[in-house]
Amino acid sequence: MSKIAYINDVAYPFDEATSILNFVKKFTHERAIPTLCDAPNLDPYGSCRVCSVEVALEKGGPTKTMASCHTPLGEGMHIYTDTKKIQKLRKNIIELVLTDHPLDCLTCEVNGNCELQTVAAEVGIRNVRYPEGKTHTDRQKDLSHPYMTSDLSKCINCYRCVRACDEVQGQFVLTMAGRGFDAHIAKGMDQSFFESDCVSCGACSQACPTSAISDVFQSKAIAKAKTTRTVCTYCGVGCNLEVATDGSGEILSIQAPYDAEANGGHTCLKGRYAFKFYNHPDRLRSPMIKNKETNEFVEVSWDEAYDYIVSELNRIKATSGPDAIAGISSARTPNEENYLMQKFIRAVVGTNNIDCCARVCHSPTALGMQRAFGTGAATNSIEDLKYTDCILVIGANPTDAHPVTGAKIKQRMMKGVTSIVIDPRKIELAKYATYHLQLRPGTNVAMLNMMLYYLITDNLVKDEFVSRRTEGFEDFKNEILKLNIDEMEALTGVDRNLVREATHAYAAANAAMEFHGLGVTEHSQGTFAIQLIADLVMLTGNVGKPGAGMNPLRGQNNVQGAADMGAQPHQGAGYLDVTDPEMNHRYNTFYKREVPSHIGYKIPEMFDAAISGDLKALWIIGEDVVQTDPNTYKVKKAMDSVDLLVVQELFMTETAKHATVLLPGASFLEKEGTFTNGERRIQRVNRVVEPIPGCKPDGQIIVDIMNRMGYDQPDYTAKGMLEEISQIVPFFAGVKWDDLGDNGKQWPVKPDGTDTKILHSESFKRGLGHITYTDFRESNEIVKYKKEYPYIITTNRELEHYNCGAMTRRTGNVEILTEDVLMINPQDAAKEGIADGDMVCVESPRGKVDIKAYVTDEMKPGILSSTFHFPEVMLNIITSDEHDSEALCPEYKVVSCRIRKARKTHMRSAGEVEEIRG
Repeated sequence: MSKIAYINDVAYPFDEATSILNFVKKFTHERAIPTLCDAPNLDPYGSCRVCSVEVALEKGGPTKTMASCHTPLGEGMHIYTDTKKIQKLRKNIIELVLTDHPLDCLTCEVNGNCELQTVAAEVGIRNVRYPEGKTHTDRQKDLSHPYMTSDLSKCINCYRCVRACDEVQGQFVLTMAGRGFDAHIAKGMDQSFFESDCVSCGACSQACPTSAISDVFQSKAIAKAKTTRTVCTYCGVGCNLEVATDGSGEILSIQAPYDAEANGGHTCLKGRYAFKFYNHPDRLRSPMIKNKETNEFVEVSWDEAYDYIVSELNRIKATSGPDAIAGISSARTPNEENYLMQKFIRAVVGTNNIDCCARVCHSPTALGMQRAFGTGAATNSIEDLKYTDCILVIGANPTDAHPVTGAKIKQRMMKGVTSIVIDPRKIELAKYATYHLQLRPGTNVAMLNMMLYYLITDNLVKDEFVSRRTEGFEDFKNEILKLNIDEMEALTGVDRNLVREATHAYAAANAAMEFHGLGVTEHSQGTFAIQLIADLVMLTGNVGKPGAGMNPLRGQNNVQGAADMGAQPHQGAGYLDVTDPEMNHRYNTFYKREVPSHIGYKIPEMFDAAISGDLKALWIIGEDVVQTDPNTYKVKKAMDSVDLLVVQELFMTETAKHATVLLPGASFLEKEGTFTNGERRIQRVNRVVEPIPGCKPDGQIIVDIMNRMGYDQPDYTAKGMLEEISQIVPFFAGVKWDDLGDNGKQWPVKPDGTDTKILHSESFKRGLGHITYTDFRESNEIVKYKKEYPYIITTNRELEHYNCGAMTRRTGNVEILTEDVLMINPQDAAKEGIADGDMVCVESPRGKVDIKAYVTDEMKPGILSSTFHFPEVMLNIITSDEHDSEALCPEYKVVSCRIRKARKTHMRSAGEVEEIRG
């Protein structure tokens, strides 16, 4: 039964615990009570007292003045929001604030959108009664940073920026220093923004009610004609963005909407600030065909490009068959475009040779989870972090690679939730974790088997759940008990007692939430490691309930969606098996074409087939495989071996340089569609600006080719494509463009539009969960090369950049992180005579690269790590041709190498590198 409280003597019901401020907002209007220190994504603080109200416990009873933001609502309270006493108090507070605030509103960047200005008007300030005193106009502006700015003469000491840095990002860069009149916001050790540990997320700027902290885009200014809500193009978190444009259609700035379920008013520097690539001078602006004699690109019309492509595809199809043609779709493009690409390859070309970058990141996740559960996607939602008792992070560095989710995980860890990090590096989360199991790269299966062993021997298994919901347990138990713990301890390099303690902590939790990343999947035993994680989840009953589950941190913005849409060679749209006669008949009927029933090439197989001469044509959308796929020289050879290489891109990437035909596509800001984030959330991508002149949306390019090849496909619209997709993808049955709203829906979506927050609540998709055992097997890379190449290098991603960096290197991010570096332990550096900042030659059986040393204890001795964001290094020259045995995901995480101090003393420029490589 609802309780009652009163607002200005009018009764209103309430059920849940809330503050007076939120209660009043709910039943009146947003600004019925003015505030200055309150923000939607911050905890109540009560520093400004502008939100004060009078409260009586009964009508006509004595009142007390209270700060409404942090005073809990009580039954029977009578709240008076605008009495004469309260009006006088608020006015007095604002007058005092204004005595120390520059009154230069007309020239201030937030004029018209300043909360202090708004509140001053609301409380009726017409003049300031107090005498003008000393002000802070002598405080210097901080313009040191590529993005962040500050003018602390405008600061009103509300603490919102400090709290945003603490409570939202968890970075603790900002603080209040000094006392009394000298109190001021300090960055780091009283440094500039650029010198401090600021991660440029912009949470402080968005929180600031004035222009004391802002950004170079003046994102709080009102000089905008329009604001469009869309979804970020970078990682798999799926942050909602509000993009401001002016009357000419130019993008001005980006903010994060507070009501977004995926990111709740927060985003990282890539989503908020790294958007200037969209109209960068380097954008491709015309179709081009390479002149075979000069090897130079020649600009052509769209018709000329289309005619050439269609002629070549028809020739190759006639002479070598449809299986001599293949396509690689893009996890950076919307679901609808991925669906069209796989439909084009299957229904028009007539082959299942279609894949996407999920192959090189989370294909083992999809396969392993399908084997265990029947569905290869996250079981839970990120909001479940609120309800978990234990967080397990395996082979992922979310504060860098998935920053908003990483910040949420970090916040929970800092507040004392039991946490386990399994990673070869001392990542940021390891500093806050209860347990850090710092294993040797490539030994995930050994580590997981140790944990599973202790679950059995220490009687930690949830027997009722296992017997009711799973199969295969007895066979698994018989195998796991044969485990040689001494051997596993030696292989992983982690003390067995620490592993045992961590296992107990995980098993003891009422709800434990697992997250994993590419540190699990990009191994020769990646799929098996995923199946063992599923074992861990099932044996402890941590699936199908809030705060629990198995949750892959998907790397690219729409890698989940690309796989959902069928951009893979063994399963079509909706994960239907292409070899199943019933499913094949379903596709044939729906597409009105004969779709092949044999499995096509995976990406590594495409490269092999190209080199062997079996693959004649390859179409790539938005993937720079030359820079990002392993064994660069082999990939280049594959690119140069086909008769026709079509590349749809934004820039002249390393892959685009090898193309026969270049087609200029459109960025996420110039198109419409949907992205599916890592928690299965299907969200609308709304066009913000028109495509750059000369470019086309990628979906329309595919439609144009389909029609020219004799397949009647309507012009591209997101609404129209979703309607088609909903008829063939079972878990999109109720997905409609007009019904997705601002926050989208999590699949499966029933025909009536009901979505699903948590999977496998009652049963698994496959019926019973399948528990399996796998023996540890050493990587061939270690077995073959350990003696001659004694070090192991593993790859990672940095916060400021994304994959090949084609977009971020064309933004201010490149001023913050300027190059790839080699992380090396101090012991190894001393042994090899390498100092911090020295150039290091890193050599593997495939080749060698020169890269700058970063000496750090983040790595164990014998283990190195680096990134491949910059083409000046081309780190993948040294990575191997080893793959996951089941899904063919490359083994980026275990690369045998040797190192020495390089002969050169500086990093070559991109131009020098291009000249040398010829």
